[in-house]
Amino acid sequence: MHAPVPEHDPTDLYAEAEAFVRECYTELEREDEIEPRLAEIRRSIAESGHYEHTPAELEHGARMAWRNSNRCIGRLFWKTLNVIDARDADDAESVSEELCRHLEVATNGGDVRPTITVFRPMIRGRQQVRLWNYQLIRYAGYETDDGIVGDPDELAFTEYCQSRGWEGEWTDYDVLPFVVQIDDEEPELFEVPDDLVLEVPIEHPDHDWFADLGLQWYGVPVVSNMRLEIGGLQYTAAPFNGWYMATEIAARNFADEDRYDMLPEVAARLGLDTERNRELWKDEATVELNRAVLHSYEQAGVKIVDHHTAAEQFEAFERREDEADREVTGDWSWLVPPVSPASTHIFHKTYDNRVDTPNFFYQDVPYEK
Repeated sequence: MHAPVPEHDPTDLYAEAEAFVRECYTELEREDEIEPRLAEIRRSIAESGHYEHTPAELEHGARMAWRNSNRCIGRLFWKTLNVIDARDADDAESVSEELCRHLEVATNGGDVRPTITVFRPMIRGRQQVRLWNYQLIRYAGYETDDGIVGDPDELAFTEYCQSRGWEGEWTDYDVLPFVVQIDDEEPELFEVPDDLVLEVPIEHPDHDWFADLGLQWYGVPVVSNMRLEIGGLQYTAAPFNGWYMATEIAARNFADEDRYDMLPEVAARLGLDTERNRELWKDEATVELNRAVLHSYEQAGVKIVDHHTAAEQFEAFERREDEADREVTGDWSWLVPPVSPASTHIFHKTYDNRVDTPNFFYQDVPYEK
């Protein structure tokens, strides 16, 4: 079931719309259109309790949301976000088709393109869209007598998909289906076409045995469980992506004990003493995992960034925002990379973690209710 659509006071909705329109149109250098546009919005809210974004408002509003995302280190490229308007998709099958289009456009043959696909917003009396996936591409996790196969972070979602008749192959890298819900209807499951899932086998530039670990990961991280808010309108389905920072894969997905937990195996293959913390075996294994991921994505022609370059890009973003007389907000605990954090400028700074809109917000996890 969806969370109830909030009762939106027309006065509050207009106030949020006005704030957004004034900022949006000023940034687009269309100030002469502000008052006529606000008059249109006032009329629409008075007549229906709702208004609709123009394509230009949707595009710039989505880009502003990325710019305001406190946990994202990659915001330098916010102006390049490719915005796909899918507000006309009104059934699960057409939504699934748009998700496939998103993967094709975003993957871009490996030259990953920052992309967001925006479905219809919450409107009382009309259908709304909800995606149950955490990301459009993610690997299943299975509980077995010998332990977990696949991604432990996806155990609950995998169990839900199995309860609906989906059957994986019980490998470490089974791509989960799209789960699409329209309004309060039963969610529908759609297999992700194999040709839309770009995957990278992980090898190491110096250690041939690394390939024997059988590691792989997908090329494009498309976050699909967050709500996009622009000018008081709530888009409950708006999957978006940038490209990976290597530490997300190597220092978290592969290294975390509650994920693929590969540090002990990598350390053992490197011949490290894992009995004593002071040997820094976890650090060395993490670095080698990162080298392997960066090397493999480069060899496969899939865009990725290392954490030092990402931090430099974020510093450039801060400079540009200062030149635009905008304060950079941020969640330090997410911005600082998990590897060699003190070697980046972010470690030595503080950020205001206030939440500005437009922005992205977390939603309830429907399959855990």
